[in-house]
Amino acid sequence: MTKVAVVILNYNGKNYLEQFLPGVLAFSGDAKVIVADNCSTDGSAIFLRENFPSVELIQLNENKGFCEGYNAVLKQIVANYYVLLNSDVAVTEEWLTPIIELLDSDPSIAACQPKILSYQAKNKFEYAGAGGGQIDFLGYPFCRGRIFNTTEADRDQYNDTLPVFWASGACMVVRSDRYHEMGGLDEDFFAHMEEIDLCWKFWRSGNKVYYQGKSAVYHVGAGTLPVTNPKKTYLNFRNGLSLLIKHQRIAALVWKLPLRILLDWSACLHFILTGGVIHAKAVVIAHLSLLKRLSHELVKRAATKKQIKNFKVENIHHRLIVFEYFLRGKKTFGEIKNPK
Repeated sequence: MTKVAVVILNYNGKNYLEQFLPGVLAFSGDAKVIVADNCSTDGSAIFLRENFPSVELIQLNENKGFCEGYNAVLKQIVANYYVLLNSDVAVTEEWLTPIIELLDSDPSIAACQPKILSYQAKNKFEYAGAGGGQIDFLGYPFCRGRIFNTTEADRDQYNDTLPVFWASGACMVVRSDRYHEMGGLDEDFFAHMEEIDLCWKFWRSGNKVYYQGKSAVYHVGAGTLPVTNPKKTYLNFRNGLSLLIKHQRIAALVWKLPLRILLDWSACLHFILTGGVIHAKAVVIAHLSLLKRLSHELVKRAATKKQIKNFKVENIHHRLIVFEYFLRGKKTFGEIKNPK
């Protein structure tokens, strides 16, 4: 059996494959490198066959999105560890070694991410994952090294190895058996926050999620869906509410969900006042979409509860990150973790 399979889900990312795939092949040791093509139209498959014949190519017959795409592909791959790696990630020498050594040393760790830095500004953390994912009690995600749109400079402050709430889907190493036990990524999410949902299930089921600061990669970011695209806003707001419904006890949900919706409306007003009407519209559509499929969300919640009866998770941040960041002006993880 293959021990480590590096699986790159590609959609119209031929330029990224040309730029970053040689490094993945050079620096990933004995890992098997696989590119799963999500029905690209930019000639990615032809490019791979002609230029990287040693790389296994799995072609999907339609664009299934991030979640369904990975689920479909990983069912076809037999390995101890899957590495979910974005096509716009530059890896470094021996990047996998510290992560695999950590996973080998502790069977209770289901998933792990490296330090994720910005490819454009290599001394700064990158939005998607940074120094390890965190979450507050209303389900707002943030990272060590990145809170909302503020990213910290890398001063070796997160060179540690420790549990985090979620590992970034941009570069996540996950045990294959735990991935399939949890049902993989929730395909209703399509993209965005699906890794948070998976990691939440890991924690609820007694597994751990870790950050390995001895490994580093560089992420371009927004390679498939730019930050300015209202679809990204829609997915983030819709999926954020889905997370709460799926993972909160009813007693907590009855007050947390209305409060979260109220804060979402505040964000909607902020978008309007700052000229982001298309993003305000995306928030409204996200809420309407969730309302329309609320019965489906409740069915999924019940199914998850049947599979994983435990709701208690210790490492949720108990301060409201929106309040800390926007009203108290705390812009870094250190300021939030160690309030004066």
